[in-house]
Amino acid sequence: MTAHGCIGRRTTAALPALHRRLLTAGAFALVFLALAGPIEAQRAGDGFLFRRPSGSLVLRGGFDQAMAGGDLFSFVTEQLTLKRGDFGAMALGADLALRLAPRLDLVLGASFAGLRKRSEFRHWVDQDSLPIEQTTTLERVPVTASLRLYVAPRGRSIGQLAWVPARFAPFVGAGAGAMWYRFRQQGDFVDFADNHVIRDDFKSSAWTFTAHAFAGVDVSLGPRFFLTGEGRYTWARAPLSRDFEGFDRLDLSGLSVTAGVGIRN
Repeated sequence: MTAHGCIGRRTTAALPALHRRLLTAGAFALVFLALAGPIEAQRAGDGFLFRRPSGSLVLRGGFDQAMAGGDLFSFVTEQLTLKRGDFGAMALGADLALRLAPRLDLVLGASFAGLRKRSEFRHWVDQDSLPIEQTTTLERVPVTASLRLYVAPRGRSIGQLAWVPARFAPFVGAGAGAMWYRFRQQGDFVDFADNHVIRDDFKSSAWTFTAHAFAGVDVSLGPRFFLTGEGRYTWARAPLSRDFEGFDRLDLSGLSVTAGVGIRN
C-alpha cells in the first residue's frame, strides 16, 4: 500500500433502502411461465414425439442473490455504503439433462453471475470533504452435476411409437460441483493504522466445492419445446488470498430464481 498523504476524517451516512431485486426476479419468472397459458395451438396433447426423449437442453436467466454472510461481508457493509442486498446479480446459465429413468435425469450445468458496485466509506471523507470511493466486484461460476426427480409423470406413451408430454411437470433435485469466484475491491481506502487515505487493488479468486438443492416446474409448449422455472439454494465457502488476510473463508452461498426455455431431444 502507498499512502496519498490525504487524511481521512469521520462523517455519517444514511442506511440504504431495502433491496428488492430477488422478489422482482421471482415475479418475472412467474410471469414468464404464465405466458405459456394462452398458447392453445401448441399446448401439450396437440402433438407428440415418435419416441420418448432421451434428454433436453435448457438456456436460463434470472437473478442470483448472494447471502453475503461471514466476516468479510460484515466488514465491507459496515465500513462502506454497501448492503448485503447489493451482492445480487443477473445470472445466465445452461443445463444439459440426460434421462436415466422415466422420472429421473442427470443434469450437467454451468452458470455465471457477476456484479460491479461503486461505494464510498460511510463514516470517513478525505481532507477536502470528498467521498473516499472504491468499486467492488463479485463473480461466481458454478459447474455442477445434479439429479432431478419429477414428482409426477412428465409425459405418457401411446402405443410403441408416440410420446405426449404432460402440460406441467414439477420437479425437485440436488447436486454438487465446483465454483470459481473472484472478489475484488479497487479504489481509495482508509488505513486505520494512521487514518491516511491509500489507493489499492485487493483481489482474491479460487475454486471451491459447492452443493445445492432446487425445485421447479416445466411447462410444455408442444412436443419438443418447453418453458422452465426454478428456485435454487447454493452452499459454498472459499479461501481468501493474502490481500484479505485475517478474514474467515468467503461465504458464496446464495438463492437464485431463474426461468428459461428448453428443447427435448
